[in-house]
Amino acid sequence: MTDTPEGGSELEPQQRLPVPRPPAEPAPVERFTSPPSTRAVELSPERAAMVVRQSSNARWVGFLTVVIVILFITIYWFYELAPLGLREPRLDAELGAQQITSVERGYNLYEANCARCHGVDGLGPLDTPPGIGPALNRQDKLYAHLSVDFLNNMMVAGGRFACGNPNSIMPVWSNEGHPPGPLNYIQIDDLISFIRAPNTQTYTIRDPELFEPRVDPVTNEVRTFTGWVDVNYKPAPGSTPYPACWSNEFATASGAPSGAPAASADPNATVVDIKAVGLQFDPTTLTAPADKAFVIRFDNQDAAVPHDIQIKDSTGAVKFKGATFNGVATQDYQVPALAAGSYPFICTVHPTMTGTLTAQ
Repeated sequence: MTDTPEGGSELEPQQRLPVPRPPAEPAPVERFTSPPSTRAVELSPERAAMVVRQSSNARWVGFLTVVIVILFITIYWFYELAPLGLREPRLDAELGAQQITSVERGYNLYEANCARCHGVDGLGPLDTPPGIGPALNRQDKLYAHLSVDFLNNMMVAGGRFACGNPNSIMPVWSNEGHPPGPLNYIQIDDLISFIRAPNTQTYTIRDPELFEPRVDPVTNEVRTFTGWVDVNYKPAPGSTPYPACWSNEFATASGAPSGAPAASADPNATVVDIKAVGLQFDPTTLTAPADKAFVIRFDNQDAAVPHDIQIKDSTGAVKFKGATFNGVATQDYQVPALAAGSYPFICTVHPTMTGTLTAQ
């Protein structure tokens, strides 16, 4: 048996399948169809000169741009950071200005809310007129005790934060307290800034509404004040940190500052009795001997409510101030001799409690 098909002779190898295709001729088409003018690469003299001018201008523009950017960065660097100590950095100057504004606003807040208890100058019972609260303007307190955190907590929690007394006369001032007080967090920060202001800085007293400087009507000069904190103060070696509770700083029954010796009582002195009941004096008129020391026996019958007695003359000068104490309790006030005349008296804690003392 052979591979030769029937009826035919053996085929040549080149005639077997697949049959090779004849070579194909590409169609005669031009490679580029655009006109020759668009494919020219030569530049005319005018076009070459224009390209040179444009390139030069572009380089000048780039050079000037780089110079302007360098100058701007340099000027801003000196303006913002003030290197080499040539001037104060802008951010530091702005921070200092904001701090001064905060202290000056805090001064107005202190005058409106705190001066009545702690004194106009923060001296408490030693102030003029004397305050019913503790002194704040004392370096042993300001050094560490009256810190920002402590003052902030006092504003939020009130006097019970310091002494644990729920009936403390120090109220809650922050609107974040319970119950909420009248001051927001910005006002609290301003008030603390005033208390912590250094005594090396002089501040301007400003109108609380317009915030314009106040001018003394006599000297026609802008009124100023200085801070309380002595930046150079150092406590004595081995000194005890100031305690948190201040309840023992009130004036003594004789009206003397805390720590001062009390006036010795005269056993033959006239005793004048008065009570505090329902936030009112009873009686409201008293009689005492003129030109002789006498005793006011003050019976505070308002439970857990602080009261005191302050006596003034007709000019408004304070002649005597007794200690502030909570009821129910009784204290004897040793009152110095008063000239004949009429003397109004008041409870400094509750200004609606008033009366009249007649020395005769």
